[in-house]
Amino acid sequence: MESSNHTLKDLFGQLGLPDSHGEIEGFISRHRPLAAGVRLADAPFWTPSQSSFLRDEIDEDADWAELVDQLNLRLRE
Repeated sequence: MESSNHTLKDLFGQLGLPDSHGEIEGFISRHRPLAAGVRLADAPFWTPSQSSFLRDEIDEDADWAELVDQLNLRLRE
């Protein structure tokens, strides 16, 4: 996996979501807790393209994978 300097704000921007600190925290609050048996990319609140991006990043251990993992953990807290 490549080391990246991306932030959670960058990930939300990449996903086409509002990316201010308050909007990110609001998104996480609205959508947690994500059920234990549901993969992050399979959560019902993603669009098909967002879901595909998240799945690809994790499956390929790609550039955004670390941040996708962080988001996954935050949604399960």
